[in-house]
Amino acid sequence: MSDGYILLKATHAQNSRLKVVVGLLFFVPLFLSFQLPQRNFLALGIVAPMEKDSLVAAVGFRMFGETVGKTIAPALTEEAFQRKLVELKASKAKLYMCNIMFSGDMKIAGPDVNEDRVLRYSDVLLRRAQQANVKVVVLGSGGARRLPENYDVKQATQNFVALAKKISTLASKYNVKIALENLQRKETNFLNTLKETAAIVRLVNHPNFGLNADIFHMTRENESPQNIVDAKDVLIHCEIAENEERTLPGIKGDDFTPYLAALKKANYKGPIFIEAASNYTPAQLAYAFKFLNQQIDAVYRNR
Repeated sequence: MSDGYILLKATHAQNSRLKVVVGLLFFVPLFLSFQLPQRNFLALGIVAPMEKDSLVAAVGFRMFGETVGKTIAPALTEEAFQRKLVELKASKAKLYMCNIMFSGDMKIAGPDVNEDRVLRYSDVLLRRAQQANVKVVVLGSGGARRLPENYDVKQATQNFVALAKKISTLASKYNVKIALENLQRKETNFLNTLKETAAIVRLVNHPNFGLNADIFHMTRENESPQNIVDAKDVLIHCEIAENEERTLPGIKGDDFTPYLAALKKANYKGPIFIEAASNYTPAQLAYAFKFLNQQIDAVYRNR
């Protein structure tokens, strides 16, 4: 074998190794870039019907939310609830939260509150939440907390706080947190802004009763992102959707960065749940996941 042939083989081997190194230098950062969004910053969840579980998980969501009525409602028979638990255990995304805690006919504020009924209902609901491994039950329920016209708001507030304290004690028994939600005036006439909702949470003053900062409702009420920062002491949950038609992030292109920056300043560590109208396509859902993660990354990388 000639010296020239040996030299040619050695040169070829060196070139091959160089190509491998160059390839690694290119592909490793590219691969790692796909691993960053949810691991380093805020996790994303979505309120979606259980039937969309496969789609939700395929897009990248690891958590979802459903209504109380379809998952843990006391109205479900024990047999039906046990079947639901089997379905939830098999789901690809995990049920983290439930909303619509009270239906409109079960008053929790105003003159028509049946406290015994509310507490019996809450006890079963929260026990089932624990069994389903639900971490947060969102208390929006605009109809249940709507007050009669010209009703004494001060009296309503006092009574609501007293009731919320008792419900919170039940939540503590089952290790579940309740997140009181700010709702726009179109949905209720009691606790419309994040600022006044946070004040109620402070009056309740219970570790299992916190605040849900719903950014969609904040924008509908023209609230400043600063109100999120001011409520950092009671903030445990956050929800989001675009302002005009309550669409998924990215459909209209709403800029959420001022509110995300407020969450960062508030040192919020919980998830952000998209709660939007459900008439979206798979492509729109996938884009929403990417769009919102990009805005979160833009804010949280800017240290």
